Amino acid sequence: MAAWNLYRHRNSDGSSKDWAVRSNSDGSITTRWGKTASNLPGVSSRSGVRQFDIERQKQAKGYVFVAEVDIDGNGNVVFPGNASATPSPLPEPDSNPELVPTPPVEVLYWTIDCRAKQAVRVELGIEVRRLIGAIQALADSHATPEQEWNGWQQWIDATLNAEVFELSGQIKSTHGVLPCLFLLALKHQGFKGVDIDIATETARDLSVDLKVEQDVLAFFGTDLDSIRETAEVLGLLKPRLNLAAAMSNTDDCWF
Repeated sequence: MAAWNLYRHRNSDGSSKDWAVRSNSDGSITTRWGKTASNLPGVSSRSGVRQFDIERQKQAKGYVFVAEVDIDGNGNVVFPGNASATPSPLPEPDSNPELVPTPPVEVLYWTIDCRAKQAVRVELGIEVRRLIGAIQALADSHATPEQEWNGWQQWIDATLNAEVFELSGQIKSTHGVLPCLFLLALKHQGFKGVDIDIATETARDLSVDLKVEQDVLAFFGTDLDSIRETAEVLGLLKPRLNLAAAMSNTDDCWF
């Protein structure tokens, strides 16, 4: 097992999620994440980004350093046996840091931890089915790579009996943009007790504001204008006012 720096983010409802990072001998970094537990299921590795920088990004988002821990290949977290042991300090920033360009998106990682009350879980299940139905109605019948994403059935099965659950998975470019929009739409709703995270391989959390996620849309080979209709139906964008249509229903007031 290797040493990792473990961070924790506490939510307003009392729940929390963890994130850990380590540097590898080849210069890449590996991150793990998930709800606060003895296992962190989410994992990704990336080159072209410094551990110091990515830790600072997480701290800016409210993550607090917990300890230096060991994590095995299955994601099991082991705290040091000596409680007095102090974690190794974070690396000092360079006086003349090298600017590393933001790496392109290569895959998205998503997790959900649903510990909401039963009434909220029922509402979540209803909304999951409504969104999937809306997406199916809007999908282009000539382009169906999204059907290959196993998350659709995962979400249906998990919310069928309105029980507490947790899920995680990936979204690749071949899956199309619809799974991503689906998860962002659920996250945007902010169900109490339902923690949904979507992140790039560099552990950058996605915003529900599609206007700032142009690189993610480009990852799927699309852009904001192309997915506007779907995003409006899912509640991620406000519908545009069609002035021509609105004016056509008004009486001619010229005389």
